Amino acid sequence: MEFVGLLLLALLAALVATGMLLANRLLGPRRPNPVKSQPFECGMEPIALPAGRIPVHFYVMAMLFVVFDVELVFLFPWAVVLKELGWFGLVEMALFLGIVVAGFIYAWKKGALDLEWERRV
Repeated sequence: MEFVGLLLLALLAALVATGMLLANRLLGPRRPNPVKSQPFECGMEPIALPAGRIPVHFYVMAMLFVVFDVELVFLFPWAVVLKELGWFGLVEMALFLGIVVAGFIYAWKKGALDLEWERRV
């Protein structure tokens, strides 16, 4: 019974999102035009396509940072309720940290955390 408010909020959010998508589909203008389909870059015609491949190592590093950072944020609420959880909570957090460390070691072994990408760019 204590989650009724949360369920109502989730239902309301789903209804609003669905309503907006349906309103766009029903009321939105549908007049395709070749000029509208052209790429737009700062009000100027694009000069040329980018040459070569774009290195993604920087983005991989950023995504790994976000993933590990978000996972480790779960340590704070666990630390607050550690006394109430007892040994069960300690074992569960040890398993969680084991999985996080295994993922970190895997990324490290695959070279995703190496700074060599700076020289390859």
